[in-house]
Amino acid sequence: MAAELPYKPRPGEIPTDPGVYRFRDAQGRVLYVGKAKNLRQRLSNYFAPLRTLHERTRRMVTTAASVEWTVVPTDVDSLQLEYMWIKEFDPPFNVRYKDDKSYPFMAITLADEAPRVIVTRNRRIPGAKYFGPYPKVWTVHDTIDQMIKVFPIRTCSDASYRKAMATGRPCFPGQIGKCGGPCSMTVTIAEHRAMVDDFIAFMEGGDERFTRDLTRRMQEASAAMDYESAAKYRDRLASIDAVLGRSALVLPQDEDADLFGIAEDELSAAIQHFVIRGGRVRGVRASTLDKEIDIAGADLVDQILQRVYGEANGEQVPRRVLVPALPDDSAELEEWLRERRGKKVEIAVAQRGRRAELMRNATLNAQQALIRHKTRRSSDYTTRTQALTDLQEALGLDEAPLRIECYDISHLGGTNVVASMVVFEDGLPRKDQYRSFNIAETTDDTDSMYQVLRRRLAHIDAPEEAEEAPLIGEDGEELVVSERRRPRFAYPPQLLIVDGGKPQVEAAARALRDAGRADIALCGIAKRLEELWLPGEDYPVILPRTSEALYLVQRLRDEAHRFAITHQRKRRRRDIASILGEVPGLGAARIKALLRHFGSVAALRRATTAEIQEVQGIGPALADAIRAHLAGSAGEPVPVTAGDGVGSASGASSTPASG
Repeated sequence: MAAELPYKPRPGEIPTDPGVYRFRDAQGRVLYVGKAKNLRQRLSNYFAPLRTLHERTRRMVTTAASVEWTVVPTDVDSLQLEYMWIKEFDPPFNVRYKDDKSYPFMAITLADEAPRVIVTRNRRIPGAKYFGPYPKVWTVHDTIDQMIKVFPIRTCSDASYRKAMATGRPCFPGQIGKCGGPCSMTVTIAEHRAMVDDFIAFMEGGDERFTRDLTRRMQEASAAMDYESAAKYRDRLASIDAVLGRSALVLPQDEDADLFGIAEDELSAAIQHFVIRGGRVRGVRASTLDKEIDIAGADLVDQILQRVYGEANGEQVPRRVLVPALPDDSAELEEWLRERRGKKVEIAVAQRGRRAELMRNATLNAQQALIRHKTRRSSDYTTRTQALTDLQEALGLDEAPLRIECYDISHLGGTNVVASMVVFEDGLPRKDQYRSFNIAETTDDTDSMYQVLRRRLAHIDAPEEAEEAPLIGEDGEELVVSERRRPRFAYPPQLLIVDGGKPQVEAAARALRDAGRADIALCGIAKRLEELWLPGEDYPVILPRTSEALYLVQRLRDEAHRFAITHQRKRRRRDIASILGEVPGLGAARIKALLRHFGSVAALRRATTAEIQEVQGIGPALADAIRAHLAGSAGEPVPVTAGDGVGSASGASSTPASG
């Protein structure tokens, strides 16, 4: 690989002004679009020594054949130009957005003579006022049904409206009480327009005014003994309560904001966009994006805001935008949004109070959406087959790896070293064949990996284990001998994957050589997940972002990590129980109660005697004994895995292997 890119601009050629740049390939296709406050400073990062670049960034700059830039007067102009070029060229290395679905909206057709309320997924109806998006279409219909009981505006089709106005006969929805437009022959066009305005005002957050007004009218009608009118106002109040009940007040009533919860890993991100108007969540939109260039945190927020508000009109931009991290160019983004809204817009981080609580809720939803996004492909047979084929081609295997085993090392601050082995067959997990290993003595993670693989490889092609279970008759005579066979630990995998980079791969390769298993393919998953290291190679294999194999490999690594941590926690819980079991008078039931109350020995050690006595069954004398026993013991270490970058695992306790 060349040490320097042939199209690198000459020193001093790149200006220091703000602007937007584009990388193109040899055919002229735009590969990546970016903006910068200082073009020279930003572009110099791409032309650093190739070995220092992130793998995906290196792939982009080596694929490109040229770079060009456009200087703009201000940073706000660079925001607008970057957004326009991304929309126009759809560069493959920019983040790629995928809405989970086309969301339904409630729309009021204000351009019509008699506006009507409809459910639509079309965001380009001329003159329409939109509310939403809504997660389910039935929620929109249900909201409209309740709203027209309070504000009976038109719901019939344009054809029905024209026919009714031409013939003087009410439209069919009007005849059954489902349409309150002029076509129902009960109101004039002007009166109907006033009801439409009230409908919109209520949906925009003016619910308190209407509630007070209806309550006053109901009380006045009741005082005048006009009970029929009072009942109508009562029913309208009930309808308002039904609408408001679906949208709890999450922020102050005068708060108009958009809140973005984001969950991400090295490859993808999921976004939960909460639309808050009048302090209530009026809509929720979920989307996912694929990362091509290394981007995270504040830079990702920048890209998301450009995407969401790039084509927004003034009514769609709120007074406040709440994000998990503040972009570096937040001032320019605020100015960019102010131009669209016509008023001041604030971009803020939700740090405390109800905003922070709502942000945690949105982030939790985003985390769940990201998990669904990553695992959705595994349920489809065609997709699994494609993933195995892609992996075969990427690693140069003779056949698709139908059985894959993935290994991860975990330890607690260098002690209690364990390993996990997870098995996928035909792209699906075989949890009955998962194994865990306890490692008695080791020097570091590479030695741990070598030991685990030698122990596992020793079982390949071994005779299948069987457990005899004789059935004895009443007279003592053996009647039947049955066998219960354990899942085959002896099946050889076509591919071994280890969690780690080049050092872990070389240790695993040595284990394969020493075991005489050169027929088993091997690779390692580096910390960045999409990088696969092969034995003896100086550079990793980068799976294409569109490859289904990428999702399979990531799921394997995550599952191995999860299983290792689970085993580590079980061992730690057993160790905790052993420590507490040494306290005289403390039995299993009380130990369980203490662990349930405090969660760990470290928390129990920090507790006072009075706090320990709060646990049922613990008296003053026993609480003093517990504190005295724990006073000199070491603190509880934190579980880590080899992939977390901890290189030492010395001093491991001696425990028998499992599996």
